[in-house]
Amino acid sequence: MTQQTLRTLQSNLADRDRLQDQATSQRAFRSPSEDPAAAATALGVHGEQARVAQYARNLNDGMAWVTTVDTALGASIDLLNRARDLTVQGANSGAQSQAAREAIAAELESIGAGLLTQANTTVLGRSVFAGTSDAGRAFEPGTYAFNGTAGAGVQRRISDNETVRVDADGAEAFGVGATSVFALLNDIAADLRAGTDVGVRLGDIDGRLKSMVAAQGSTGARQAQIERASAQNLSVSIDLEARRAQVEDVDSLEVLVQLQSAELVFQSALQVTARSLQTNLLEFLR
Repeated sequence: MTQQTLRTLQSNLADRDRLQDQATSQRAFRSPSEDPAAAATALGVHGEQARVAQYARNLNDGMAWVTTVDTALGASIDLLNRARDLTVQGANSGAQSQAAREAIAAELESIGAGLLTQANTTVLGRSVFAGTSDAGRAFEPGTYAFNGTAGAGVQRRISDNETVRVDADGAEAFGVGATSVFALLNDIAADLRAGTDVGVRLGDIDGRLKSMVAAQGSTGARQAQIERASAQNLSVSIDLEARRAQVEDVDSLEVLVQLQSAELVFQSALQVTARSLQTNLLEFLR
């Protein structure tokens, strides 16, 4: 009778301790052995959450790249539009003095330097216009040689079945070497100083503008793709967290009620045991 009573008390005490642990930790189980099925489900959910978290990091990194590319291309388009206006102004050679042509030429060279700076824009030390190349810059000053790798873009996986390019092809946007926009502006400046008609250069500028606008449009489309994927990834993350909470977390109110009930059962068992296990005959008869 004593052994059976002790086993019952220990069982009640174990139930109370389990509920108390759930109330303090807010977790339905402490080890997989307590609920193997729930533990297996929780492991699966945690694996999916880790995958979604990695996609979120890829999306944030990709957004930083495409935003930088878009900003650099936008600034380059503004600079080149200004260069076009100056070229139109310089084409009216009959109304321009040598000093005026020199001033226009100097500003065009300054714009060319600004374009080179934009073309060598980086993110965390990586050029956004040089593809997978690890060169510190996309274009070399002076020669305007392109350091990028042809046809190799920087990719980011943003879902199980979807990747997106996050850089831009600098060779297509800015040109290379003697055919680059930088060399073009230098040539126009030289023509202005030599008194040559620069009106014929407007077509070349328009061609470069068209390439930059096309590159910016492509970048904007990829930026929208990343934004859609980010919203979808966030929705999946919220759903997974709800599933995890359903498996691992406990209902605080329910656990507190059960804990109070277990405490009451345990105290009642102690009182009954104290009365039933009498120590002598007189207490038993009484």
